[in-house]
Amino acid sequence: MNAHPLPEHPSPQDRPARLTVGVVGAGRVGPSLAAALKLAGHRPVAASGVSDASVRRAAALLPDVPLVPPAEVLARAELVLLTVPDDVLPGLVAGLAETGAVRPGQLLVHTSGRHGTAVLDPARRAGALPLALHPAMTFTGTPVDVERLAGCSFGVTAPDQLRLAAEALVIEMGGEPEWIAEEARPRYHAALSMSSNHLVTLVAQAMELLRTAGVSAPDRMLGPLLGAALDNVLRAGDAALTGPVARGDAGTVAAHIEELRAHAPQAVAGYLAMARTTADRALAHGLLKPELAEDLLGVLADGDTA
Repeated sequence: MNAHPLPEHPSPQDRPARLTVGVVGAGRVGPSLAAALKLAGHRPVAASGVSDASVRRAAALLPDVPLVPPAEVLARAELVLLTVPDDVLPGLVAGLAETGAVRPGQLLVHTSGRHGTAVLDPARRAGALPLALHPAMTFTGTPVDVERLAGCSFGVTAPDQLRLAAEALVIEMGGEPEWIAEEARPRYHAALSMSSNHLVTLVAQAMELLRTAGVSAPDRMLGPLLGAALDNVLRAGDAALTGPVARGDAGTVAAHIEELRAHAPQAVAGYLAMARTTADRALAHGLLKPELAEDLLGVLADGDTA
């Protein structure tokens, strides 16, 4: 629960001044955020990126912004976005601090979901102002991302004295700030990864199965079903559970497992794991009758040993 209410709109004195913006790591996220900041009146001045894909993204989203080494990005920018993979971030920050690239008073913003501001401590000791602003959205690395930022929640972690500035930056990018405590960042990120990354795997696997079953347009078939399921669970939580597991239809689940073993053995482990979790939640919320759960759980246990 937030200790302080989040402001709907920052007052003029709380808005960051127009800043020069740099991006270290021209992956899918950094150029999109920098483009959003440009729309808010800030000025992207430098980016770093070496792969062909990074060069193309920077050219599409940040035209006329030069690609330079990371230390040069920090030399040119007052606000620096560190948009590199989670595991790369600690070493990058330490290296920039050790080489003297960090300047006192410089806003250093990372977009990692897992990390809070502690990962920026080497830069903080060099005088940087640390912010963690994680957009809870998947990115394509194309201009459509800038539009999708409208209404996107950002996980915000920052020192108290920078809280208003952090929230103002998020609002300027079109997002909605959500305060996340430092110690809760890994838990917050795990929740987002479970919901978005695993959903992609589940849907892609379901589409493959439908194609093998003769469905010519699995995306068209799944679209309305998944849209309704997502809407229902966001509104009602576990009460939205339906299907053979929630009903306790052990025979149907056994048939599923048998069919998957014959035609898609790579899907069996995921099916069993999700079915067990679904059964546990359905039981806990009174949706699955205990007398039906015994047979169902037996089928799922047999599925491991078959």
